Amino acid sequence: MVLFFDLLRSVIYGVIEGITEWLPISSTGHMILAEQVLKFSFSAEFMEMFRVVIQLGAILAVVVMYFKKLWPFCVDNGRDSGLAKHVRWPVMRLWFKIIVACLPAAVLGLALDNWIDAHFYNSVVVAVMLIVYGIAFILIERRPRVPTTTKLSRITYRQALIVGAWQVLALIPGTSRSGSTIIGGLLCGMSRACASQFTFFLAIPVMAGASLLKVIKFAVSGVSITGTEIAVLLVGCVVAFVVSLAAIRFLMDYVKRHDFKFFGVYRIVLGAIVLAVAAITALA
Repeated sequence: MVLFFDLLRSVIYGVIEGITEWLPISSTGHMILAEQVLKFSFSAEFMEMFRVVIQLGAILAVVVMYFKKLWPFCVDNGRDSGLAKHVRWPVMRLWFKIIVACLPAAVLGLALDNWIDAHFYNSVVVAVMLIVYGIAFILIERRPRVPTTTKLSRITYRQALIVGAWQVLALIPGTSRSGSTIIGGLLCGMSRACASQFTFFLAIPVMAGASLLKVIKFAVSGVSITGTEIAVLLVGCVVAFVVSLAAIRFLMDYVKRHDFKFFGVYRIVLGAIVLAVAAITALA
């Protein structure tokens, strides 16, 4: 019976992760609220890993959905000989830009991971960042603008680096990785669809690296993992994968006809709820 309820909680966490990882509304903010109600009895070390590694299911959804756009190799593209005939160079150049965008967060993330977890992973910080970026989305969308970059192939290395710099801000819980990178993309001239898709692709190395780092930290901590914990982790990843497929399709369809103001309002409301829950918890 205990295993059943743990797996049920994992399913709910997977749904939350699958939806909130790709929409610019902060998966961390939703996880904090969920943890107030759906409390696992596992160790703090496992939960720290679980919150990050569950993202692997979400990453796999991007890989499956956009495999043809992301796979840089082919059998033959018409060239005469050599390795070049097996490389799709537009895709390879896109990967170079993704790597450039990953560098700022990779360097600072490795250096500040423990410090950020110790000082910033709390309800107040998450709520403030939810509200701040919610306001930012509303203000940005109020400004009339004509995007200069509407295709992934048109993204420059300068734009990729700018988006990467904005991604650094997502190290602060509550910011939302997708939210900060989409804002960065909009500000440097990308269309909503282009910024959203680049954000999806950028998540692959970033989230895979973050998951690997958390797994290594968990292993080094010396805490053993139980069969129940493995089952909970796998279920969460599978559910996050399935839900992510729907969430990504929804967002790409949504941005064709709408702006991001709704998400800005939603973030502000969620931030207020997180603050209220934190206040109630502190008084209890």
